[in-house]
This record gives sequence, structure tokens and C-alpha cells, in this order.
Amino acid sequence: METIQNLLFGLSVANDPINLVYCLVGVIFGTLVGALPGLGPSAGIAVLLPLTFGANPISGIIMLAGIYYGAMYGGSITSILINTPGDSAAVMTTLDGYPMAKKGRAGQALGMAAFASIIGGTISVIAFMFLAPALAEFAIRFGPPEYFALMILGLTTIAGMTGKYPSKGFLSALLGLFFATIGLDLVQGIPRFAFGTYHLYEGLDFIPVAMGLFGIAEILTARSDGNVIKIDKKDVAWRKLLPSKEDWKNAWAHILRSTGIGFFIGMLPGAGATIASFITYGVAKKTSKRSEEFGTGVIEGVAAPEAANNSASIGAMVPLLTLGVPGSGSTAIMLGALMMFGLRPGPLLFDRNPDFVWGLIGSMYIGNVFLLLLAILAVPLFVKVLNVSRPVLSATVMSFILIGSYSLNNSMFDVGLTIGFGVFGFFMKKLEYPAAPMVLALVLGNILETSLRQSIIISGGNPAIFFTRPISGTIMVIAILAVLYPLVKKGIQYFLKSKTA
Repeated sequence: METIQNLLFGLSVANDPINLVYCLVGVIFGTLVGALPGLGPSAGIAVLLPLTFGANPISGIIMLAGIYYGAMYGGSITSILINTPGDSAAVMTTLDGYPMAKKGRAGQALGMAAFASIIGGTISVIAFMFLAPALAEFAIRFGPPEYFALMILGLTTIAGMTGKYPSKGFLSALLGLFFATIGLDLVQGIPRFAFGTYHLYEGLDFIPVAMGLFGIAEILTARSDGNVIKIDKKDVAWRKLLPSKEDWKNAWAHILRSTGIGFFIGMLPGAGATIASFITYGVAKKTSKRSEEFGTGVIEGVAAPEAANNSASIGAMVPLLTLGVPGSGSTAIMLGALMMFGLRPGPLLFDRNPDFVWGLIGSMYIGNVFLLLLAILAVPLFVKVLNVSRPVLSATVMSFILIGSYSLNNSMFDVGLTIGFGVFGFFMKKLEYPAAPMVLALVLGNILETSLRQSIIISGGNPAIFFTRPISGTIMVIAILAVLYPLVKKGIQYFLKSKTA
């Protein structure tokens, strides 16, 4: 009962006109930032942070939070329309979102992305409200063995991204793991495969690689093949913008499942929305009745990662507010903003500043409503992008990609890296090597290796540490079962067929 009273108090704080304006501004800017390739929520929050100078702390953080979860949806727009993920968390949306656009279902894909984002975000706010302190205490139990087990579970999803030729998919993943080793060894501080170039000491930044492999490669492929997506006016009629009953039937279970997984992964420092979207896409593929159709334009492939990345953005707020531990790059910037406002995150924040905490929680409900209205009203405008002439669209997208890659570190090296991986991705497409396994391995590889080596140091060289600790052991068993499940399923089917023959 006390929680409900606190929520009503928070909604009254969030409904203050100035707070509503800041919330709306945050959601709008977040959506735009998410849709621009290369920026993402971290850069968006950093760039727009000066807008909060002079504002009261509640209004300022409400706007920054709006930018954060607004960008999670915004990243899906370019992923679906032009196969260019706006940020790293939207990479998995390209796998089925863009094929849906090719089939003339761009409106339904954007609509489902919006609804999945709002549903995932709203359920996560409810979980945050009731479970935040207890979940935060559980999340801090994650050490190197638990992170290693979680990364292994993430890598099991590669099997669902290999396409027609599994060997090519696994080779692509191995290349991704190799690329993840480039840079300074985080355990010993020794540069690896840097070739004396200080630009590579921090490793390969994920954003230039993803924008090259997906965005530039798609532009080059469309240019060489002459493939152009055109949308008929009937496809943008209001009745066709909303997902159908069949779409909801196929997607609702995946939305709920991905929301839970995304919320939990979002709480883990260093994991974040990107890893959440990768893992939930793999889980959706394994649990779907039409798993063999993933990658060809199924609605579940859009709903699962979009629900996950929005719920992960809310989950990242749990350790930030309850423990003062940022769970992602975006929340790290928000932690700095809290300090700037004179607020100290931690267990006492709920008692000392209830108007701030509950006002922020109340604003998340209102912000999700704003986000849904914005998405529905703007979908026809988004879809019309596809009717722009291909040369103009390609040139515009290329300019956004190159500007986005430069803005990461103000470095032309990143621009060259993006172009290089774009050419590499073009040849991968021509030779039918999937890019998704490489990107997944690159994202998980660094955390995987570091967690493995730290765990071995902790255990004195005993690999049993991954199975003797309850959390890591449970996750490892789930990962092993995920690998063995297809084999067991085929064995059972073969046994039943032989028995009936």
C-alpha cells in the first residue's frame, strides 16, 4: 500500500507542467538521437546535458531519463528502414526489421517496435518500483565467474544467426572474437595486435564496426544489386500501421520474456541493453514455433530485442539509484549529473529525497505514454523515408554514418575504420557470411576473456569455480542445455519416426 501511495505522490510531482515539458523534450530528443547512426543514448545525454543547467534536479534527471529510453526506441527506426542500427542495442532489430520493410511491412515493424518498447519499459518501471532494493542486492553478487557464465550463455545464441551455412556463421563469430582481442590486455596492460598504432590501444569500438558491417555494406550491396525498397500508399494507411492480431499472437510471449531478461541484464554493471538484445533474440529464436524463419522478417525478431533494450534501460537505473553504481555508459553520465545537482545516489536517496526518486519513477510512466504517441504519429513520416530516391537516401545515410563515427572520438581513424568494415561487410554479404555472429562475438569477447582470466586468478587456476558458485553454475548449466537442446530434439524426433516406421 505504501508503494502505491509513493507512486501517486511521484505522479503528482511528474505532472508539474515544467516536469512534463522536460519529459516530452527528453523523449523527442532521445528518439532523434537514437535514430541518428553512431550517436546513441550515451552521446545524446552527454551532448544535451547542458540543457539541464539551471533546472531543478527533478526536471533535469527526468529529461535525461527520457533521452535514455527514447533513444532505445529511436535506434529501431533506421534499423528497420535502411538496415543501419542507430545504436548498438538496435543491431538485432535489423535482422528481421529490415526484411519486413522489404516485404512492405515497414509500418507494422515500426509499430511493433514501439509497442514492444513501451510494454517492456512500463513493466520494468513496475518491477523497479516494487523490487529495486532486493534486486540491487542480488545484482552486486555478480563477480567474474558469473559474468563469464553470462557471456557463454550469450554466445550460445550464435547458432541461431548462422543462416543457411552454419560453418560460415561460426567462422564469422571466430573473427569477431579475434577482433575483440585487439587493444590493451586489461589484465596485464600489454598491447595486442595494435601494430604500434595508439588508436587501437582501446580496441575496436563497436559502433564503427556495426555501422560499417550493416549500414555501409547495405548501401554498397543495394547499389550493386539495384535493390530498392518502395512503399505503396496503401501500406502507410493508419489501419496497416498497427500490428495485426496474428502479429500480437506471435509476439506477446516473447515481449514478456524479453522484458524480464532485459530488466535483469540491465542491472548488471557493464552488460547493458546491447547484450540484453543479443541474448533475448537468441532466446526468442530457440523458443519460437517458427524459429527457422528468423532472419527473413518475422515480427518476433523485432519485438524481442526492442522489449529487451527498453527494459534494460530501466533496469540500469536500479543500481544507479539504490547503490550509486552505474550499469551502463549512459547511467554513468547520469551519475555525474546527479553529483552535479548535489544528490548522492545510494540506499538513503529514497529516504532523503523521495520527491526526486518517486518523481522520476512517475515520469517514466508518463514518458512511455509520450513515446507511444510520438511513435504512432510519426510512423507515416518514418515510412516515407523509403520513398526518397535511392541516390539521395544513400548519400544522406552515408553522411550520417560518417559524421556519427567521427563524433565518437573526434577521430578520422574511426571514420576510416567504419569505411573499412563497410567494404569488408560488402564482401561478406556477397559471399553469404552473416555479420550478426561477428558483431555478437565482438561485443561479448572482451568481457568474456577478462572475466575468464580474473576467475582463473581468483580460483588459483581451478576451472571448477564456474560450477561451484550457485549463480554461475546455474547459468552454465542453462548454457549447456541450450547447446544440447537441438541435438536432443533431433534424437527424439528420429526415435519417434523409427518407432512408427
